[in-house]
Amino acid sequence: MSEKVKVGIIGCGVIANLTHGPEYERLKDQVEMVAACDIDPEALGSFCDRFHIEKRYSTIAEMLGDPEIEAVDVCLHNNMHAPVSIEAMRRGKDVYCEKPMAGSYVDALAMLEASKKYGRKLHIQLAQLYSAGTYTAKQLIDHGQLGHIYHMRSTGFRRRGRPFVDGYGKKEFVNSETSGGGALLDMGVYHISQLLYLTGNPKPLRFVGRTFQELDMDPERRRISGYNVEELITGMIDFEGGLSMDLIESWAMHLDNLECSSILGSKGGVRLDPFSYHYTEHDIVFNATIDEHDLNFRSETVHPERMLYRSSQGHWLGALRDKCPLLPTAEIALGTQMIQEGLYMSQDMGRQVTVEEVLAASVSKNTEVVGLYE
Repeated sequence: MSEKVKVGIIGCGVIANLTHGPEYERLKDQVEMVAACDIDPEALGSFCDRFHIEKRYSTIAEMLGDPEIEAVDVCLHNNMHAPVSIEAMRRGKDVYCEKPMAGSYVDALAMLEASKKYGRKLHIQLAQLYSAGTYTAKQLIDHGQLGHIYHMRSTGFRRRGRPFVDGYGKKEFVNSETSGGGALLDMGVYHISQLLYLTGNPKPLRFVGRTFQELDMDPERRRISGYNVEELITGMIDFEGGLSMDLIESWAMHLDNLECSSILGSKGGVRLDPFSYHYTEHDIVFNATIDEHDLNFRSETVHPERMLYRSSQGHWLGALRDKCPLLPTAEIALGTQMIQEGLYMSQDMGRQVTVEEVLAASVSKNTEVVGLYE
């Protein structure tokens, strides 16, 4: 691979403009956006003009045939992630894919299996893995300072931030035909994956979940979007070894805030955003915080290798350029997908469900992608 990775962007909508394009621009010494693809000519033109991209494709199949493109960045709706990523890997491209990994567990599993079959690097956008809080918590956990970890809490909060009906994003975000789910798939993936990463991606066993859609919304926007996903979800998950997790994820709720995600161990506990470390020494209770500026400064000077773990896209580019091993984000995202599917299945069945039941019931939610195949 060349010193600068030559990347093609698939999908020029909200997320491509909001985060992917600007981050590649920031990392321009490592990457070159050589092409982009979108079925909407206006979106394609606007994105390419903004980021000075010359090659513009209206079909994915044509773009994947471009030999200059070494890797692709998939910025499409959830139920399109699997078919596009798998086809890209089949045609010899490494893949960076937006979260969640796919619309269902079986589709996410097919993506992971394809990466192994075709020998391609598959990286999922799990931004919280690169935060200062995650780095600090992992250092403490790896050095045994939390002791035996027995419980995790996954939380995400918006006071009122439902896509489209509250003014942000497109209607496809709130329709299960294209999104696969609501707050859990949109936001929960970040918090669940962060906890799974920190605890070694433990194997889940059982799930209990409840979903809610209770708050009023503009009736016309409800009609236009076909809003049929959850604005709030709660859940409990049991893992092998006695580890447990409770979860609450909100797009909209009548509260001013929620506490952040946390991990409890026999010797100490951590909150993750903002980070704090809680422990007892000599029968004295301590509550510690970090100097994030100092941590980042030292990582850029004394420990420059950590620069390869400061952002999701930066890490992926580093791995493609053989500067560091790729974090197992595909495996972590697959574990996250299992938890999400288990919680939804529990809601549908009105009872606790097991991982075996989820595996037996998971079906593909892939949607047709126009222009994907030759």
